[in-house]
Amino acid sequence: QVQLVESGGGLVQAGGSLRLSCAASGRTFTNYVMGWFRQVPDKEREFVAAIGRSGIREYYTDFVKGRFTISRDNAQNTVSLQMNSLKPEDTAVYYCAAAPRLALSTNPNSYDYWGQGTRVTVSS
Repeated sequence: QVQLVESGGGLVQAGGSLRLSCAASGRTFTNYVMGWFRQVPDKEREFVAAIGRSGIREYYTDFVKGRFTISRDNAQNTVSLQMNSLKPEDTAVYYCAAAPRLALSTNPNSYDYWGQGTRVTVSS
């Protein structure tokens, strides 16, 4: 089992920044690809970013490229999402997830463990 706890969400004005963090505990952190997803009411959970087990490989969905940066600290068992130039359409609940695999994945079904989510609200 892997336990994931997100933090850092909140209310921010458009153009502002937030940094989300996810603390992992349980199994060996470096065995997992880590991802961030987000969800708004009545819509499916959507992929935001993923990072490989060593932290070298990253992948982003198009609508956050150049604005969001995913990173991980394997010594601290944490993964972060730095979000800059936020837009009202970034408003969502953001989830951290862990996948026991080598390759990055945008498919939520690839991820076995999920945090409880942290809410991000971007006002216009």
